[in-house]
Amino acid sequence: MYRSWIDEERGFTLWFTGLSGAGKTTISEIVEHELKARGRRVEVLDGDIVRTNLSKGLGFSREDRIINVLRIGFVANLLTRNGVAVIVSAISPYKEARDQVRRRIIDFIEVYVDAPLEVCAERDVKGLYKKAFAGEIEQFTGVSDPYEPPAAPELHLKTSEEEPQESAQKVIEKLEFLGYLKTPAEIRDFDRA
Repeated sequence: MYRSWIDEERGFTLWFTGLSGAGKTTISEIVEHELKARGRRVEVLDGDIVRTNLSKGLGFSREDRIINVLRIGFVANLLTRNGVAVIVSAISPYKEARDQVRRRIIDFIEVYVDAPLEVCAERDVKGLYKKAFAGEIEQFTGVSDPYEPPAAPELHLKTSEEEPQESAQKVIEKLEFLGYLKTPAEIRDFDRA
């Protein structure tokens, strides 16, 4: 019977949370590329894309934001249970919602992508922060709506202090440490067996 090292790896959900502009999408894209290069089945659930498809019609009230996060979590759990490496990149501002998702997904790794508000605003190419500061956008996370940082994430990335590639490498190393991802040396050893 043919066997693959992929068959031995279990699914997981890598949940990137942080303010808009903190670097979630950039880092998740680098991690996605690395996971695929290592032969993992990967699905990315980006908050902006999910909101326009799975959560179309939801607003930005606390209740709607929680529903959005729980919907993302539901899909992530289904994929994770089926051996997929799931990358979620969503602001997910409320601890309550993230904790509910954590309770549902056994293999859950929370990554706090942390950058000061002023850095996020400087990185904002869409001009959303400028509009939020001017009062043109209501309920904007970090400005007129709260962001509740994780108390004990599995990984805390400070993206104003390092390049995206460095942050992504820390994620890969954490996945290897937790046993969700084989190191290149383990893959070579497996291939020789």
